[in-house]
Amino acid sequence: LAQKYDPQKEAELRTWIESVTGKQIGPDFQKGLKDGVILCELMNKLQPNSVRKINRSAQNWHQLENLSNFIKAMASYGMNPVDLFEANDLFESGNLTQVQVSLLALAGMAKTKGLQSGVDIGVKYSEKQQRNFDEAKMKAGQCVIGLQMGTNKCASQSGMTAYGTRRHLYDPKNQILPPMDHSTISLQMGTNKCASQVGMTAPGTRRHIYDAKTGTEKCDNSSMSLQMGSNQGANQSGQVFGLGRQIYDPKYCPQGSQGEVANAAGDQSGDPPGYHYYREEEES
Repeated sequence: LAQKYDPQKEAELRTWIESVTGKQIGPDFQKGLKDGVILCELMNKLQPNSVRKINRSAQNWHQLENLSNFIKAMASYGMNPVDLFEANDLFESGNLTQVQVSLLALAGMAKTKGLQSGVDIGVKYSEKQQRNFDEAKMKAGQCVIGLQMGTNKCASQSGMTAYGTRRHLYDPKNQILPPMDHSTISLQMGTNKCASQVGMTAPGTRRHIYDAKTGTEKCDNSSMSLQMGSNQGANQSGQVFGLGRQIYDPKYCPQGSQGEVANAAGDQSGDPPGYHYYREEEES
């Protein structure tokens, strides 16, 4: 906030306040306005009797009262609340930038209300221009589409094709001529002339890989090539379906040939021949 303080504006405010009040502020701008006496006299010049009592005592609470009365007088003069400052902003140098902004706004308000001074300072406020229309005029305006909404005057669909029709690319520089009619399909859209399905297999048919360089030969669709795998020379010899799997472990199987073990097992349990199993060791 301190960096936004403008010394040039301070000099202009000093000249304006001294010209209106006829009092000298002194070399220090903040100390000259700290007691609020000059500011209260300034408001009485702009709006007579806006500050009825001005304390000229050197006590702090008297000076703060003068500043508070000056701020209330600015509000009644028509100043916006956002343009006002607080008493401590000037008394304790808390925010001199806001004080400067408030005094500039006060000078602009005074210029708006017609105050003549030798210093051109402040920005003049714009005047409010209020218009009163009768009820019939207001209802008639509801049927009018303002230019802010856009306009369709002088607009047409001349030269536009029907909706969904393709767009033709026309470029005289590249010798692309405009289409004669909309039923002609130009080469820009592609063509199916001289196209056929010769050599194409039916959908779902496998694709045969043919490469003359690697010696891959052509084959017909009825033959199954080795690329698809082969079951030649395969049989189910030695496979048993639905029967149990025999677990053989010499540690738990009795000694002897496999035939003797099978016969002994068949005699004791009565199991069908060809079914082999193992028996546990003698129970303890």
